[in-house]
Amino acid sequence: MANKNLSAIILAAGKGTRMGSSIHKVLQPVGGRPMILHLVDTLKSIGVSKTVVVVGNEKEQVQSAVEGAQFAIQEPQLGTGHAVLAAQEDLGNFDGNVLILYGDVPLVSSTTMKKLINSLDNNPLAVLGFRAEVPGSYGRLVLNSEGSLEEIIEASEANDDILEIDLCNSGIMALDKKLLFSLLAEVTNENAKGEYYLTDIVGLSRNKALNISVVIVDENEVVGVNSKSELAQAEGIFQNLKRQEFMALGTTLLDPKSTYFSYDTKVGRDVTIGQNVVIGPNVEIGDFVNIHAFSHLEGCKIKTSANIGPFSRLRPGADIGEGAKVGNFCEIKESKVEGGAKVNHLSYIGDSRVGKGANIGAGTITCNYDGFNKFFTDIGAGAFIGSNTSLVAPVKIGNGAIIGAGSVITNSVDKDALAFVRADFKQVSGGAVKFRKRQKRNKVK
Repeated sequence: MANKNLSAIILAAGKGTRMGSSIHKVLQPVGGRPMILHLVDTLKSIGVSKTVVVVGNEKEQVQSAVEGAQFAIQEPQLGTGHAVLAAQEDLGNFDGNVLILYGDVPLVSSTTMKKLINSLDNNPLAVLGFRAEVPGSYGRLVLNSEGSLEEIIEASEANDDILEIDLCNSGIMALDKKLLFSLLAEVTNENAKGEYYLTDIVGLSRNKALNISVVIVDENEVVGVNSKSELAQAEGIFQNLKRQEFMALGTTLLDPKSTYFSYDTKVGRDVTIGQNVVIGPNVEIGDFVNIHAFSHLEGCKIKTSANIGPFSRLRPGADIGEGAKVGNFCEIKESKVEGGAKVNHLSYIGDSRVGKGANIGAGTITCNYDGFNKFFTDIGAGAFIGSNTSLVAPVKIGNGAIIGAGSVITNSVDKDALAFVRADFKQVSGGAVKFRKRQKRNKVK
């Protein structure tokens, strides 16, 4: 349920030139989803009633990717305070607390957001801080004897004593809307860059004798992403969180550091996942499933007690039934493999149904594409498809039918029928000797 007293502003107007990409910085993916959408979904989970995204450069990309938000345009870009001011009109008559977030800081949890908001019960302004292992160029949070924030000092302006402080500013804060915009009205651009800084409202608040809360979180939660190197760092943090989450729920990861999940991965009970498994978006894994090493899954459903891999690839639309087996170097796409069926070795099944208990021999392929259109192959329950068979769609193999190895099947096969297509066997006595002699002569010439 939406919280009528809570809104959010996400700043996403920056150029992101350090990314070296034509894709907007906040749309770079972490865990298979654009960074900004992590924030949007987290805000929905805590009941934010209105979200305003402040855009500027390449705004069309962000507007088309983010649904359910309002957009404010910051043009030109004159600092973080200026960016927040751009959202004032879009907040309209909203009366309540405002969370200010950054589109390139995607891993802030719902728990942290709630702590920040709840801290407003004690003080009118709350700032999110973190203890940095290497504080470096981060702004330092200076607390008074009562634990309230006294000031934010930028590293470039700090003396040696201040630089020893490891409590740093994330830039994220929460406060009442009316207070926010009354303070921003007093912010000036009298600085080296001629910009309006959001952090200046801290000093203005202290001048008004207002106390400021500081909520401290782990540094990993507020990692910012401005380059591909930092994007990889955020991905690593996300993956470690997911691995810990699934192992806590009972998933066995044989080599956690080599297992990769997506933001929406669903895993049932007593699942075992082998080494070097990559799980892309929109994957659902049922109970007691075993996913062997070097498998790649995306857009698929795997039901109870199925066995996948090693070296299997399940593409979007793959639906693997209860107790089914998809084995070595097999690829399944837009196909239903029903319960107990086996696709064991070096096979491609696309745009197909493999019936319950059917067996697909090694090297079998469904020829589903003629260069223009896709066609369907229907393989009945209990059918046995011999090795190295090509099923040229559209074609239907009846229940219990047997297809001889090496066949190219272009017609439908009846229930319980035996079908094969092979050329007559021929043998030329001594032919191999004659062939080798001829080839040697030609090579000498």
